[in-house]
Formats: sequence, C-alpha cells, structure tokens
Amino acid sequence: MSLEAISKSGDTARLVHLLGPDSETWEASGISHEAVRWAKTTGFGGKKGQLCLVPSSDGEIAAALFGLGKTPLPMDTGALARVLPEGDWRMAGDAGDPHLAALGFVLGSYRFDRYAKKGEQKARLNLTDSVNAKQLEAEVSAVFLARDLINTPASDMGPKELEKATRKLAKVHDAEVSVIKGDDLLEENFPMVHAVGRASTRAPRIIDMVWGKADHPKVTLVGKGVCFDTGGLNIKPGDSMSLMKKDMGGAANVLALASMIMDARLPVRLRVIIGAVENSISGNAFRPSDVLHSRKGLTVEIGNTDAEGRLVLGDALALADEEEPEILIDMATLTGAARVALGPDLPAMFCDDDTFAGASSLAGGEVQDPVWRMPLWQGYKSNLKSQVADLNHISKGPFGGSITAALFLQHFVEKSRSWAHFDLYAWVAAQKPWAPVGGEAQAIRAIAKVLRDRYPA
Repeated sequence: MSLEAISKSGDTARLVHLLGPDSETWEASGISHEAVRWAKTTGFGGKKGQLCLVPSSDGEIAAALFGLGKTPLPMDTGALARVLPEGDWRMAGDAGDPHLAALGFVLGSYRFDRYAKKGEQKARLNLTDSVNAKQLEAEVSAVFLARDLINTPASDMGPKELEKATRKLAKVHDAEVSVIKGDDLLEENFPMVHAVGRASTRAPRIIDMVWGKADHPKVTLVGKGVCFDTGGLNIKPGDSMSLMKKDMGGAANVLALASMIMDARLPVRLRVIIGAVENSISGNAFRPSDVLHSRKGLTVEIGNTDAEGRLVLGDALALADEEEPEILIDMATLTGAARVALGPDLPAMFCDDDTFAGASSLAGGEVQDPVWRMPLWQGYKSNLKSQVADLNHISKGPFGGSITAALFLQHFVEKSRSWAHFDLYAWVAAQKPWAPVGGEAQAIRAIAKVLRDRYPA
C-alpha cells in the first residue's frame, strides 16, 4: 500500500475546481471570467468525469476544472488521481464534503502492482485544514490493506500468509496473536474449521488477535478467511471459481477495520478472530450428508460442501461469543443470494440490535460506505431442519438464501450483547472513480464511524 498521492507541501499546489453542469454558477465558485470562457470554448460542460485544464498567460497550467455531472457523489474525485497532470493539487472551496473529496482522490490512486509495476503516482493532493489528515491516512491505509490482501492470488495468500498479514498488523500496534492450526484444531474443539480445511495441503487455522486494555468494552470482529474455494466435492463450475481468491474478503475487511480501530486508539478491548482455510478436494474432503460436530455442541448436517464459509464462521463465532463481547461483528463473502438481492455494491447487514443497525445505516450514508439491513426472519429457521442432526447448514429450497445463512450463524451467537453479520462481495466489478476493478473494502468505514461515536478516544 502507498500514500504517495498525498502531498505534504501545498506551497506550489494548483487549484482544481469541482463543477456541475450549470455554467451560471461557475464564476460564483471563484473561477475567473477568462477561465469560464476557456472552458466553454474547449467544450467543457461540467459532465461527470470531464476535465478541463486552464492555461496561464505563460503557457503553463494554471488550474483544472472537473465535472461532477447532475448526480455527483462525494468521492467522484477519485478519477482526478488518474487524469490530472503531474504535480501538487489542492481542492478549491467548492469541494462539498472536503474529507470525502480528499478520500476519494487518494483511494482513486490505488494500484495493485505486486506482480507488474504500473508507474509512479504523478498527481498529488495537498490536504486542506478542513480535512482530518490523520483519520484520512488511517482510512486509506485500511482500505489499501483490504484491497491488497484480496487482490493477491491464492498462490501467495493461503492460510499461512493470512496469518503473516495478521501478525504484521499486530506488530505495528503491539497486539498479541495466537494461532491454532492443523490437527490441533480438533484438540482445541474447532471441528468444523478442521473439516473444511483438512483436504488442503495448507493447514487450516484459527487466528486470534487481541489489542487494548482488558477492562475496556469488548469489541470482537470475526472474519471468513477462505483463501480459495473450489466448492469442495460440490465443485464450482469454472466461471464461478475464477474469483475465489476473494473468498477471504471477510478476513481482509476485519483486519482493515481493526487497523482503523487501533489507529484511532479507541478505548475498547479489540479481538479479531479469523478462520483461515482452503476448501480443497482430496480423498479426505468432507462430503454432502456428513454430520459435523461444532464448537457450540450442535451437530450439523452438510447439505452442500460449497457452503463452507458458514461452517468456519460457526466455530469462530462460538469462540467469540464465549466471552460475551459488547459488540460482535462478523464479515464474510458468504452468499450469492445477497448479491442477487442487493448487487455487488451493497453489503447485506443482519443485526439483532436496532440501535447498532440504525447507526450503521446512517453512518454508511454519511461516509459513502453504504450497508443495507436485511431481516433475521425467524420464520425461515425451519428451513434448516435436519432429519439426522441438530440442523442442516443450508436450506433445501431456493428462496431467502442470505437470510437462512444468517439464521444458521445466529445459532452460534448467544451471549453477545449486539451481533451484526455483514454479507459482502468485497470486489469491484466495474471501475468506479474511487476504486479500480478488484478487491474492495466494504462497510468498514461505516462501522468505524459507529465505533468512534460510541467509544470516543
């Protein structure tokens, strides 16, 4: 990750004005009459993403005009990081929400260049006094961390590498990490994590990071870390398998959220639990119709080995719930049903606490990191009935798949005061101004705001 799109000196920064299509308002934004004439002469009309460079009398670039269109979003400024000429730039006073405008610019500068160098970032943004630079840098670092982890292919991002990433983050913030892996998972009572990961040559593991004072309110984050998902014996078709390096997106996002919490030094006792596995195929792979024991003590009939993530989360949530945290949050790329319902950009939120859910929805709108609450409809619990075990881990019907997945997870949460489950896509399918195609952080800036408001540093 890199913050090279942020300029530390604004002495020579040129202005970039953010303009809508109504040219009658342009001069009121502080643009000279000559610049307005130049813009109109060159065909600039304030359309979304349109750029106009305004020359000075000596032939240099004096300023830039950027079109927001009729339906602007605060972080549309991300496109500027890719189209502005080299040098330092500063948002003019017409930037709307200065923090989100700056955040959009820096997020738009992201490049995943681990395997192919993509050149240096040429346009740099000078942060004005209206931007909280410390918070912005923490947010950018967190989002870039999530993107880097998700974009890394499974050849270089297995359970062991996910553990290394956790240890690296922990070292920065003096957090403690413990790991249970391989057959020790059976000894320590994580049978479902072991079952999902045992067919891989790369040992499954529970990664457990703790930070903060023991007497502070407990906030626990649980992440699905399926580093690659073949579907197991219910093997995925090729097209469905092509993006399965992102199936550890939940783990990437909880690590990114944890980094923001620790950066802000929130007065909480933070715990991060990741079930890191690879769902592979071999002679000892778990099978449809198998019955697994769980840490919670429930027996679980396997309906489909391609619904492995909820099994890993079940054991991890049971561990988290044992110490009765004040807030328990899990994040996972869990169901295609959530994407059918809400598309790739809206994470589905299932929550047993109306106050936390409402605050998360409001925060998502404020910081352009949306979430959408879905119902924990108890009437669908009967869809998880099993003839041979305490419950089946999938519904036998085609309806409400994201809801029944959330209801399955709810069986493993009993003592936590508030629980929220986020079913996210963790991927940008079509380029946005603030995000290229690839891995993405979702919901974490919204959640971070809720936590900052509830536990001010």
